[in-house]
Parts: sequence; C-alpha cells; structure tokens
Amino acid sequence: MTQQTLSPTPKYRTTEDYLMAERQSPAKNEFLNGRVIGRSGSNRWHNLIASNAAVAIGSRLGGAKTDLYIGNMRVILRNNFVCYPDVVVVNGEPAFGDQNGDLLLNPTVVIEIISQTTNTLDKTQKVEAFLAMESIRECIVVKEDEMRIEHYAKQNAKQWIYKIYNERDDIMSMESINCKVSLSEIYAQIKFGNAHLSSAAVN
Repeated sequence: MTQQTLSPTPKYRTTEDYLMAERQSPAKNEFLNGRVIGRSGSNRWHNLIASNAAVAIGSRLGGAKTDLYIGNMRVILRNNFVCYPDVVVVNGEPAFGDQNGDLLLNPTVVIEIISQTTNTLDKTQKVEAFLAMESIRECIVVKEDEMRIEHYAKQNAKQWIYKIYNERDDIMSMESINCKVSLSEIYAQIKFGNAHLSSAAVN
C-alpha cells in the first residue's frame, strides 16, 4: 500500500469517469470520494513480501475453486472506493463490475503491505473499507519494515477477531480459504537491519 499524497487533479464525479481514465492510464491510481490517490512504485521488500505471500498461499489452495491476484486487480469497496490490494484471494467464482474483468466485486481475503511512510489516515480508511465489505472474510495488514502482521478475521457483520503476529515461527491461519502460512515464509529474504530471514514452510 505505497501511496502518494491525495492529488488535487484529476477529480472525477463518478466511478465510471475514473475507470474510463484509469483504463487508459499507464499509472495506477486509487479512487476515494471523487479524489484520485496516486500509487508510487514499490520497492524490493514490498515486492518480495507480496510474491512470498502469493506463492505460499497459492501452493496450498490445491484444487479448490479459488482465484489469486497480485497487485494489479482493482477492487471496488463501499462508497465507490476503488483500490489495488497487494494480494487478493477469491474463494469461489469471482464477480466483476463489467465484461472487462478488471473490477472485482467479491474478494474473500485482502492483503495490504504497509511501511513507515504509509499515511496513517490512508491505512485507517482502507482497512475500515475492507472490514465494511460484505464478501471480505479476512483482512491482513503486513508491515514491510518490521516483522508484524495484523490479521482481522470476520465472525459476523459487527464482529471481527483481531490478532497480531510478530515472531518468525508464528503461523497465521486463514480459515476462509483453509490455508496456514508461517511468518518466515512471508518474510523470506527480507532484512530488518542486519537480520536476514530464511523461509520455513508450514507442512
């Protein structure tokens, strides 16, 4: 979730206006309340975490009818908030906004990678929007610059279980997709100061 500051321009009245412009733009921009949020490029650690998470999850999905998208799938949330989660998993048949197949309506699990430079307001707004999405069963926020994962697991519309994982041997269980992943897998090859983690997969 690497973002730039809210841009004063362009500004679109509707989601349709934004999508028309976004589909023709070489850059990725998110859309919130008529405003465009420009996304800056991701660094090495951000990309490694995203690919580590996707590989670990994807290797455990087996023959289940599940789609996994990395970084480039637009997701529309409540109040016409359109964003690009770092990793998205759909359990079952994916639903899209139109025939273009690039605006996902029913994510099951979303993973966002953040750093010290991520605006706190941006993070809070996005997590709140994820938690308000009916189809989302689990929301996972991964810190890029320290070993820390915040895991929100939905119990019902008004209740979520919140867990923090911050040890390399911790195992995160994503019940909605029947998948367990270790932090050492997600943070494989990531350096914190002089520390360097190697991968240890969950059996």
